[in-house]
Amino acid sequence: QVQLVESGGGLVQAGGSLRLSCAASGRTFSAYPMGWFRQAPGKEREFVAANNSSGGRTYYTESVKGRFTISRDNAKNTVYLQMNSLKPEDTALYYCAADKSTNIILQTTTRAYAYWGQGTQVTVSS
Repeated sequence: QVQLVESGGGLVQAGGSLRLSCAASGRTFSAYPMGWFRQAPGKEREFVAANNSSGGRTYYTESVKGRFTISRDNAKNTVYLQMNSLKPEDTALYYCAADKSTNIILQTTTRAYAYWGQGTQVTVSS
């Protein structure tokens, strides 16, 4: 069983920054791609970013490109999401997720991810 624990959310003004962390345990972290998703009230959970097992390849949803950066430290079993130039529309509950397999192609759908954290709230005020 894989456990994922997110941290780093909070309240920030528009234009500000936050760094989310997700600590993983329970399987070989370095073998699997990881992703970040978010869910705003009344909306479906949406893909934000993903990276491959080494962290050398990344993929972002269009709305966060140039503002968010996903990275990972396999020695610490942790994946990060650095969020800069935050906007009110970034307000959501942010989840990290672990791919169910060692996919080479980075996945953007929720069904591709087998394990999820409990989420950390990010609120951006205008």
